[in-house]
Amino acid sequence: MTVEMLAAEQVMSRVLVAVKPDESPLMAWELMRRADVHHLPVVEGRHVFGILTREQVAMSWSGGPEEQSSRQVRMLLGCERRPVVRPDTPLTRVAAAMLDAGCDALPVVDGGGLIGLVTAHDVLLAVAGRLRPAEGSHEVVTGMFHLEPVLPPAFTAGDVP
Repeated sequence: MTVEMLAAEQVMSRVLVAVKPDESPLMAWELMRRADVHHLPVVEGRHVFGILTREQVAMSWSGGPEEQSSRQVRMLLGCERRPVVRPDTPLTRVAAAMLDAGCDALPVVDGGGLIGLVTAHDVLLAVAGRLRPAEGSHEVVTGMFHLEPVLPPAFTAGDVP
């Protein structure tokens, strides 16, 4: 099958790690690190608020773990609208939408919400003829694992050796 004949649903990742908009940047960073992903859909149910990138989390980082735990990832998304694509969107249009928006990942949505994510890596795999086999049903995992940030214990003046 040629690249021109491929659609978003044929190259997208179907099983995702996602985060809710009220989660902390610390939690988002830890999810990305443990799942080894660079993009984290921010969702409530299947409604997509946006795609959070490692770069956005890193650029917004200030203070220590305590400060990061008290913020919400929805504040990192900004007000810019990222395009979304439908499952039947041709891959050439997906790539053009990424270029036009200056982003490297787009959510794939149907009438019920998020069903997948197409990244620049997925597009390159398709162009190189290295498509992965379809992974089955449209499953969105919003909690592959649940993590609680561990804060270091507070020290008092008497604790210092």
